[in-house]
Amino acid sequence: MARNEPTHGTDGAAGAGESAGRAPGRRKAVRYAVPVAVAGIAAASIGIGTALASSGDPDLPKISAQDLIAKMAKSDTQQLSGTVKVTTDLGLPSLPAGLSLGDAPGGKAGHGSAGKGKGEGDGADASPQAKLTELASGTHTLRVAADGPDKQRLSIVERAAEYSLIRNGDQVWAYDSKSNTVHHSTAPKDAKGHKEAPEELRGASPQDLAKKTLAAVDDSTSVTVDGTAKVAGRDAYQLVIKPKQGETTVGAVRIAVDAKNGVPLKFTLAPKGGGKAVVEAAFTKVDFAKPAADTFAFTPPKGAKVTEDKDAKGGEGGKSGKGGHDDRKKGMDESGLSGMNVIGKSWTSIAEFKAPGGVGMGAGAKGGKDAGPAGALLDGLGSKVSGSFGSGHVFSTRLVNALVTDDGKVYVGAVTKDALVKAASK
Repeated sequence: MARNEPTHGTDGAAGAGESAGRAPGRRKAVRYAVPVAVAGIAAASIGIGTALASSGDPDLPKISAQDLIAKMAKSDTQQLSGTVKVTTDLGLPSLPAGLSLGDAPGGKAGHGSAGKGKGEGDGADASPQAKLTELASGTHTLRVAADGPDKQRLSIVERAAEYSLIRNGDQVWAYDSKSNTVHHSTAPKDAKGHKEAPEELRGASPQDLAKKTLAAVDDSTSVTVDGTAKVAGRDAYQLVIKPKQGETTVGAVRIAVDAKNGVPLKFTLAPKGGGKAVVEAAFTKVDFAKPAADTFAFTPPKGAKVTEDKDAKGGEGGKSGKGGHDDRKKGMDESGLSGMNVIGKSWTSIAEFKAPGGVGMGAGAKGGKDAGPAGALLDGLGSKVSGSFGSGHVFSTRLVNALVTDDGKVYVGAVTKDALVKAASK
């Protein structure tokens, strides 16, 4: 088998980013750029899984890292269908029985097990935001399909049920067969007035994760081509991306790229601390033929409870209708976080923002001298730290760390605990 030539040394690594930037279509990949710290969280919220065992490494012509990145960026494949096996192993602590993300401070009753009324909780809300948090850990099977920019489908296959998110033109449907509930909305518009896919339909495949990673390829990154692989029955090159910055918790990213059309078929994110992958997404089956038209057709089943998104009738660009408001006027970003700021760049980016409600989480938090049971819980889940910012707690996973100060500031990123304390102390 012919080995592929890696880039050499610092100049070669820098060249990978610079050459890819000059190559036609590289701008397509850069469009998906997000701070790596935030991308890490996004990846964690989607979950990703193991691929089928390799059936033998194919013998392919040599290709440079620069040319392989350019091949990915120029790939114009818009039609596919297949199955993606997903697993996430962030090492998150288990929540107490009966407690869910929806029960956290600032959460909404009905999304978790607490505070639920008739028709609420237990999966009765089919909205993507409520469902996709379940992919933060464990192994899952996804079925995906796409036919151009206006038609996508993603289904989470469970033992006795299926959850589907379907976009057909400007119509977006989410259906939970277990609870027989439907969530309906309209696709948002981008800055040029074009309908774009909802965020929940982006970021759940090897392609989307690869695009976010490519945005971080610069002179702080080593890029090589390390052999070949067989993924979902297709020949692929293996692109390996390694950060050079010492403060990041990312060890390496390995992307299997289809040798024929440049589509990423497998994405693996390994932590610097070693052990099995934190995130891995791989096609186990894939077909690049045009999916059948009825793949994207949806009519609510008889008897299903249909919920209309509150913004579906309220105009465009995130503004609500009469009597509504635009959260962006309050200094909030699209995620609802107040005043988010990005510190640093590339692999050591750190997102800084105020905790929901601006409420501190430590013993010195506003509202009392002693945090009581809540403080004891925080001490058990995180480690106490201090600096010129005061004091706070660091909560750690195998990849992403977060520092929450007692006065309600949050610093989060795929960086070490010391890097967070340093950022908060500035």
